[in-house]
Amino acid sequence: MKLCNGYWVAGISALTAEHKQPIPVYSRVYSTLEKGYLSNNDETLKSLKFLSSHFPKTNIRAFDRGYDAGYIFDYLIPRKESFIVRMCDRNVLFRGKKILLKTLAKRYKGKYALKFETKDGDKADCKISIAPVSLPDYPDVSLNLVICSGLGKEPLLLLTNLASDDNRLCITITKVYLMRWRIEEYYKFKKQSFGFEKFLVRSLKSIRNLDLLLSVAIGHIGVLSEKIDESLEVLEVIEASKRLYGLSKFTFYAIADGLAEIFGKLYTGISSFFERPPRSNQLLLWRCV
Repeated sequence: MKLCNGYWVAGISALTAEHKQPIPVYSRVYSTLEKGYLSNNDETLKSLKFLSSHFPKTNIRAFDRGYDAGYIFDYLIPRKESFIVRMCDRNVLFRGKKILLKTLAKRYKGKYALKFETKDGDKADCKISIAPVSLPDYPDVSLNLVICSGLGKEPLLLLTNLASDDNRLCITITKVYLMRWRIEEYYKFKKQSFGFEKFLVRSLKSIRNLDLLLSVAIGHIGVLSEKIDESLEVLEVIEASKRLYGLSKFTFYAIADGLAEIFGKLYTGISSFFERPPRSNQLLLWRCV
């Protein structure tokens, strides 16, 4: 396979309330060579502004460690938008003095326990602590550093502006961040099931149009996944997928396969798949003869 120049994608997904299924809410394919492009940071800020205009501040924004950056905090903190950011290593203020995050993390052995099962089925016994900190650029803004050990060689460091009198909040913060694997699974699903990286069109406009159609289609699959406990039609779609090894927590693949199986056999509309076909009068007449 020969690699060539491609495009960047900025995307945001939200999790549904009940089953925490990812729903794409923002997706933008862009080129560093197109007119009006400023920087990747500017594209990220565009996506954050979209969130600000369509979702309340209390909805938690969860970021991977690639977003441990000053411009992210410069946007979120003044607007008082709830956030959880996975940190790399940087100086913070702890009890009035500067200290590196990894150095501070070594002081905490883990006061609370959390048993976590990864997306691959592996189980981990986590130890979690929480420490009050602030950023040097925002010394008067109280933040919390959540330190989670047990998921790798290095502890997981999460910076958040969420606060509570109950220090067990650190467990909730860790759980919220770890739900990000569903977002990663969404992008994997988008590539594997719909060939997101195998477009046969090359113009940026055409790719954007296809990305929009994909976002709508996968969003609909996410809505169906949320109804798995209450909709007979959704269960019938999953049944049509003919799963051999049961249903996983991430139901997108089963629903997509079921829909493909159904649509591949239809000529008169999806309702005919769920309904008993009407009796033919011509066939009855032929039988009478």
